[in-house]
Amino acid sequence: GLPYRVRLVGGAGGEKSPEHLADQPFGQVPVLREGPLTLFESGAILVHLGGKDERLLPTASVAHARAIGWVFAALNSIEPMTQALLLARHSAEGQAWQSAAVAAMRPIVQQRIDRLAQALGNREWLEERFTIGDLAIADVLRAAPDPALLAAHPNLTAYVARATARPAFQAAMAAQLADFDPDPA
Repeated sequence: GLPYRVRLVGGAGGEKSPEHLADQPFGQVPVLREGPLTLFESGAILVHLGGKDERLLPTASVAHARAIGWVFAALNSIEPMTQALLLARHSAEGQAWQSAAVAAMRPIVQQRIDRLAQALGNREWLEERFTIGDLAIADVLRAAPDPALLAAHPNLTAYVARATARPAFQAAMAAQLADFDPDPA
């Protein structure tokens, strides 16, 4: 519910403006500008925004730390593995080593997914309620390169469905996609 303005910075892999590179040295998105503060990296932005609303980042010390821990887990323990699998599957097309790389990565990714499913168990959210940790984990899972990775875990499939069905997620996704709609009528 916080007000914001979108600034498009060019396509994936394309050259970025000096202005964008000054905000994000790696040329990635997202970037958050708020007064004198400029933040890059999704996790840092989530922690910052979560600090503005207790609904996303609990103030109680244990719950606060656990929510941030799940953000780090999403971005350090799960996403790098899923992205490595994605790169092996798509960037190496036609390379002799591609099938071996995919075969080597898949069990590592599956192990991370299996352990996450076990950690979630039969709970609705990773902790007592939805937090920035769930936002990060669900988004990483949503972008997993192979739906079969989650298919063996109905709890994770339902978890992602719950997270992406939230009105805030739906509104944010609609707003993001609207920026790319060639016919906004």
